[in-house]
Amino acid sequence: MPRFLVTRTLPPSLTEEELASAGRLNKSTSEEIGIRWIKSYYSANDGKFYCEYEAPNVEAIYEQARRAQVPIEFVSLISDEFDPSMFK
Repeated sequence: MPRFLVTRTLPPSLTEEELASAGRLNKSTSEEIGIRWIKSYYSANDGKFYCEYEAPNVEAIYEQARRAQVPIEFVSLISDEFDPSMFK
């Protein structure tokens, strides 16, 4: 299944409770429409989340965001994956 990297900006004033609630909603809506939320990274300096998903297509990514009520700035299709162990 294709993988996507999603960039989002959320208000820096979100409380831990609001973030937890958004995470639960993100997880449940992902499961409802058949996409897999792999993991997310947060940069407090940039105020951005970088989220990795497996989904059948980009439209499913946008539908999940609409249902979870979270913004999307940019979606990238991941073409390949690299890690340091590959370069000895």
